[in-house]
Amino acid sequence: MNPRVKLREQYLPFGQPNFSEEEMAAVMRVLRSRWIGMGPETERFESELAQFVAAKHVVTVNSCTSALFLSLLVHGIGPGDEVIVPSLTWCSTANAALYLGATPVFCDVDRSTFCVTPDAIAERLTPRTRAVIVVHLGGLAIDVDAVRAVLPQSVALVEDAAHALGGSFADGRPVGSSGNLTCFSFYANKNLSTGEGGAVALADEAMANRLRSLRQHGLNADAWKRFSDPRAALTPDFEEVGYKMNYTDLQASIGRVQLRRQPEFHAIRLAAAQNYVRRVGELRSDVKFQVGVLDQRHSRHLILVTLPLENMKLSRGDVVLEMRNRKIGASIHYRPLHTIPLYSERFPASLPSTEWIAERVMTLPISANMTDDDVLYVAEHFLGIVG
Repeated sequence: MNPRVKLREQYLPFGQPNFSEEEMAAVMRVLRSRWIGMGPETERFESELAQFVAAKHVVTVNSCTSALFLSLLVHGIGPGDEVIVPSLTWCSTANAALYLGATPVFCDVDRSTFCVTPDAIAERLTPRTRAVIVVHLGGLAIDVDAVRAVLPQSVALVEDAAHALGGSFADGRPVGSSGNLTCFSFYANKNLSTGEGGAVALADEAMANRLRSLRQHGLNADAWKRFSDPRAALTPDFEEVGYKMNYTDLQASIGRVQLRRQPEFHAIRLAAAQNYVRRVGELRSDVKFQVGVLDQRHSRHLILVTLPLENMKLSRGDVVLEMRNRKIGASIHYRPLHTIPLYSERFPASLPSTEWIAERVMTLPISANMTDDDVLYVAEHFLGIVG
């Protein structure tokens, strides 16, 4: 083993946030203001994020799961409807349909991008299809215009961009600019982290206004508007049965700083990805990285690789466990939903490419905190374990 890569003392997580004194100062500023719920800081964050992703509107919520749920809700999805989703995703993508009484229909993905294709979606269309959720898995922006082209006009297209903030489409437009309802996550390990939280970027003003109401119990004026405009406080009204899914100014204060630091984070993640691809590729060309991981299309939230099991003595599970023994937070993204009994017993599917990926895929650590030495440590141990 290379002496430069002896066992670490501290565990290296697969992803962790990068917070500076600036984020801490922003939180203290909001705490001193005594207004910590949804208010002016949230409004500023929404405006700045809308500019960053080139969207007409951004509506923040308490999670990307809520963003997906509300996106289907405002599209009118309900019982009897089918929503096409990839199986290779986190449970929220499918659960958003289930919350509304709709049926998730699992579709296959491409073996090199790990993302849905127009053809795979077209194969799953039925007269009951009312929506499609595409996932920019790992942060790779897929061609949503090509997907839209195979869908009937009556079928809604929603983007699960939980991994993809900072990614761009092939023509250079940022993810979030398509006009589709595009859902982001600000969970602890995301490229922009506020601990928890999410947002919907969209073009339709009426839908944006409805989302703002739904996230706050269906009110026609949120708490900040009722505080800052006495007239709004006189006649609060519930326009429909809504939810408690709002964001807070404490989170937004962190988010505004994180948003300004995205170029810094982007450069760190790109350098880490380049180092991984170069070092691993030197010795194991049969280890395949997700296609596009070094492109502008990719936000590099995850570093996904497929293992050459036919040329290895260990299983994928063995590799992950051995890396964790060496204090490396290797992980698996994801166990396909259609192979989990909770879903497979109700929504059976045969998805050959997804199942092929599921046996081989694993995730190497990456974050905006990683140093070149961290990447070298992971790469050398990974290569030694794979053999």
